[in-house]
Amino acid sequence: MIFESFSAGGCRSYLLGCADSCAAVLIDPEIGLIDRYLATAARDGLRIRYLVDTHTHADHFSATQELAQRLQIPVAMYRLSSAPFVNLRVDDGEMLIVGKLRLQVLHTPGHTRDSMCLVVEDRVFTGDTLLMGGTGRTDLPTGDPDALYDSLFERVLRLDPALQVYPAHEYKNRTHSTIGDEAANNPRLQVRDRAGFIAMMNNLNLNMPTHITEALRTNMSGGKTVAQMLARAAATVPFMSLAELKSRVEAGSDELVILDVREREAYEEAHVPGAKHLPRGQLELRVNQDLPDPTRRIVACCEFGRISTLAAATLREMGFQRAAALDGGMKAWREAGYPVRSGKSP
Repeated sequence: MIFESFSAGGCRSYLLGCADSCAAVLIDPEIGLIDRYLATAARDGLRIRYLVDTHTHADHFSATQELAQRLQIPVAMYRLSSAPFVNLRVDDGEMLIVGKLRLQVLHTPGHTRDSMCLVVEDRVFTGDTLLMGGTGRTDLPTGDPDALYDSLFERVLRLDPALQVYPAHEYKNRTHSTIGDEAANNPRLQVRDRAGFIAMMNNLNLNMPTHITEALRTNMSGGKTVAQMLARAAATVPFMSLAELKSRVEAGSDELVILDVREREAYEEAHVPGAKHLPRGQLELRVNQDLPDPTRRIVACCEFGRISTLAAATLREMGFQRAAALDGGMKAWREAGYPVRSGKSP
């Protein structure tokens, strides 16, 4: 087995490959590590065949949908997942075959109702069901401490004690544990009676994950996050520096259209000299009226440089192939002491 682990803010993901066939599976990928996954697979001579989420994540944005579109491969989750982009729904006792590797599905509800573990050779990927020195919480949507008790004590802890445990989270830089180690030393697993375990889980009083609402919405529905939209837009547009735009404004060149896509109040308070005003929300409706020449060079600007990136990407999709975005936005422009004007659009 070819094996690579990845960490991002305590979230763990894993790339497993068959050395003979060069086929691979990626487990619990996180959106910010896409380039690392692809680079590592290429370095190891692997071709990713499956993407797996062990459960619906509430604390990070899954990369399965994005990678599935890029690589044209299936996303596998347990059959109870609500995510519409899952095209391989697996059931308890079934297997994913990756070359000579056999990944067996073990349904382990409790952290979420769609939680599962994957057993392959000498290791088990436990998602958020079993952590090193802990367990998954049960106070998030579809969590159930009674179900987690059964999953842990009737299923996971009955596996071979020598199996190596690789969870979806680890915050102390440990690489792995074993079923035997967790059974003997994990504090939560020492509460072995059902009522006591349920009471313990119901009184953990943990803080909610930072991005829980957006992460759940995205991971359950397949929608795009703002960060994903910005990353995609940024990959399709060029940028202009503050200094470059300043030099062109001072030169009085009419070759460049400066397009301020903020709302009217922000534009009228302070904008780049000579900038036209066209709010991002009206771009598609007014672009042909306000910018009749698609061959003109355009630089879009907003307050922080994010909305203008989306606007420049939209302009390029509409045929304005010389659209760019201002790097840094008006906030950086003002902080640099560059000239501004106030009032309505010329």
